[in-house]
Amino acid sequence: MGVKKNMVNTILTIITFILFVIIMFPFFIVVINSAKSSLEIITDPISLPNQWSQLLVNINDIWNRPSIRYSSSVFSSVIITVGSLTTITIFSAMSAWVLVRTKSKLSTIIFLVFLSGLIIPFQVVMFPLVAFFRMIYEATGIRMLRTYHGMIIAYIGFGAPLAVFMFHGFIKSIPLELEEAATIDGCSRPQIFFKIIMPILRPIFVTVIILNAIWIWNDFLLPSLILGVGQDVQTIPLAIRAFAGSFVKKWDLIMTAVLMAAAPIIVGFLFAQKHIIKGMVAGSIK
Repeated sequence: MGVKKNMVNTILTIITFILFVIIMFPFFIVVINSAKSSLEIITDPISLPNQWSQLLVNINDIWNRPSIRYSSSVFSSVIITVGSLTTITIFSAMSAWVLVRTKSKLSTIIFLVFLSGLIIPFQVVMFPLVAFFRMIYEATGIRMLRTYHGMIIAYIGFGAPLAVFMFHGFIKSIPLELEEAATIDGCSRPQIFFKIIMPILRPIFVTVIILNAIWIWNDFLLPSLILGVGQDVQTIPLAIRAFAGSFVKKWDLIMTAVLMAAAPIIVGFLFAQKHIIKGMVAGSIK
């Protein structure tokens, strides 16, 4: 029995290692080719670079190239990502809290409407979304396309359903007696939420932030629709696209730019992975 169990564990370990190599191989290719010139990449894309210092040369070229505006793209990505994450997490937590504590058919219907956003494909609504933003501009004069607030509002619409679902499952486990005691002590509803509920929701907050940050930071399709390519406001994926022209593709700069874009998300995920797992497990159980 023990020999059979050890054999199964060995096979599972080998399979896990093979899957790890397959998953990490694209990242390995990006890392080694970001420290090469275009000629070296075309000649031998899977060999180690001759000089790792070429990575610094590529980074400097990307950062200081005026036609790409990579530094302004980083600023735009930070503004859009931080603004979207802040609004998605806070508004979704508030909505889930109200839906859980309000026992009515209307709250159930509203919750199901939120959940419907998880099953509607983005491709179905992407062109109607652009048309709707144009209608808002024609009716009110408020620009939604090619603006920061337009991107943030779009991300709220697509990110809130999953966030509400996760917060809803966790809040149901919070004893109502905590809120009743706070009410007796004279706390208002905003004070109850921000001083009692939000600290308890910290694991779910971290999970929702990381999951949405990965998607928003790396998203290309929605910014290309809302912001457009080559406009004043552009995110990092839109800036990277500028390295791939119709006739010439600067593979060295593409690889380096991809590595630069992925580095903040990877670092953030490594620091927060404990909270992510804790939040997902807590939300699923509770």
